[in-house]
Formats: sequence, C-alpha cells, structure tokens
Amino acid sequence: MSTSTEPPQRQVERFAEDVKALRRAVAQVIVGQREAVEGALVCLLAGGHLLLEGVPGTGKTLLVRTLAQALALSFGRVQATPDLMPADVLGTQMLLEEGGRRELRFRPGPVFANVVLVDEVNRATPKTQSALLEAMEERQVSSGGTTYPLPRPFVLLATQNPIEMEGTYPLPEAQLDRFLLHVHTRGADPQELETILERTTQGKTVSASQILDGPRVLALQALAREVPLGERVRGWIARVVTATRPERPEAGPLVKRYVRLGASARGAQALALAGKVLALCDGRSAVARDDLKRIAPAALRHRLLLSFEGEADGIEPDALISEALERAGDA
Repeated sequence: MSTSTEPPQRQVERFAEDVKALRRAVAQVIVGQREAVEGALVCLLAGGHLLLEGVPGTGKTLLVRTLAQALALSFGRVQATPDLMPADVLGTQMLLEEGGRRELRFRPGPVFANVVLVDEVNRATPKTQSALLEAMEERQVSSGGTTYPLPRPFVLLATQNPIEMEGTYPLPEAQLDRFLLHVHTRGADPQELETILERTTQGKTVSASQILDGPRVLALQALAREVPLGERVRGWIARVVTATRPERPEAGPLVKRYVRLGASARGAQALALAGKVLALCDGRSAVARDDLKRIAPAALRHRLLLSFEGEADGIEPDALISEALERAGDA
C-alpha cells in the first residue's frame, strides 16, 4: 500500500496499534467524550481540521491540549477575541536593524505549529476568521508578497460555544466547509464526573504520554490516502451528498423543505477520507458502509445551510442527514 518494506497487512495492523496507543494516552487525561476524541484522531490522521462545539466545561480545550501532548509536535494556541487581528494569528513583517542595515523580516505567528488550537473561534471578527482560510486550505501563509509554508503535519482544531451569542461572529459557510469534521461535545454522566473529580482535585497533575512523532503521523496520513475506495462505495457517497441538495430529485421531503444549500464536493471528500481512517483504525484495508454511516453526521452537519423555515422550526441538521442516508439506500 506504500513505499514501506512491510507487507500491506502489517502496515494496517501497525496503524491500528498506533491509534489504540494514542487513544490510551488521551484517555489518561480526557474522561469520556468518545465522539470528540474519535473526531480529533480522524482529523489528525486524515490531514483535516476539526470544529469542536459544546457548552463550557465539556473539555474542548483540554482535549486539544492533550492531543498535542501525546504527539511530539509543536503546539500553537490562539485565544480568539473581537480585537484579535490577522497578524496576531499569522505573523507580521518587522523592521529589524543589524550592522547598520535595516530589513523587513517575517515573524511567524502561533499558526506556525503542527497542532493549532483556535479557542472560541467565533469570537474573532470576520476579517480575522478569513485570515485562516489560506492556512487551512493550502497550508501556507502569504505576507508581504512572500509565501511561507506551514510545518507538516498541520492540523487546526477550533472550539466554539453554542450558547453565548453576544459578541460572536458566526463562521461563514466558506470557512465551515474547510473543517473536515464538526463534532459536538457532551456533558459528563455521574460516573464520568466521579472520575473527573478524582483526577483533578488531588495534588498530582495528570498528563498524556508521548506516543507519535511528526514523521510517523505523516506516514499514517499517507497510508490512509492509499486505502482503496470501491466503485460501489464511491457511488453510495455520491448519492448521500447529492441527497442533501434540495434542487436535486434525489433529495427527500425534509431536505427540499428545510435546506437552502446542501453539501459540497468537500463533503464527499471528507466522508471518504474519514471512512478510510476509521477502516484502518479497526485493522481493515477496505472502507465499509458502516464506517461512512458512523461518521456522516460529523462530516456533513456543518455543510448544510438551512432555509429560514428550517431555522424557525429548529430543524437539526442530523435529521436531514439521516434522511439523506436513507435515500442513498443500501445498493
């Protein structure tokens, strides 16, 4: 499956072993949050970006910091605020004087890291949010007529709070579409709360063990892209995505009524890449329909633009995705 001298099956087995070790390392700190942890790992290994949404106190920021700890990678953090400027994130040209000569030099911002956390991203102004588009899509930053590549691997994980709307700026559709997955965090149940209290109210500090480094992450990303996608699976993904578009005959009654704009081609790409990673995580070299159904809500929910009627009726995107999955059938 790659240039490695190992047999393909052994490469798949090692992929699954590394992911299990990474899960265990994250679980040393994070209690519960299975869907959020899985989403973060899928985005890391697929080379995509993650949007984490949840109420305060659900461990969004801690999850990102813990993932960075478990990787021998550089970590950058941006705390989004209304007065945050693009240069505060990307970097800026500075005038320096050496030996009697003056010259402009680029000073990189916190986005120049392998793992970047943008905390409460919807508190940044649209101008600053837009500054992230090039970094997310092309893995580079342009400043002063020069292009600076970002380190590889590069994954951006952003958090947002869905209940505090004052002083926030909703993410535009173009930026939402650049997130591979959109995952919701949940509150802890009683048993999980007991574990959290045990870990966080004692004298010792719990941290994650380092498991993977940059070259290994890049190798895992390359292996994920080499997983074959069968013709039937490709056709099924295409039918699901098409069924989210209200102008298409494949769309169901809910989509036609409540959706203004369906998923783009990036939605199909996200679904395919995430399915490949999930297959490898289970030690398989082929994508199964269940992999895709499992990850479809996270891959598509942020790509559906509701109509005014859909917003007024409080329609959840997941219900529309369920209808699209049903319309795609099992053929």
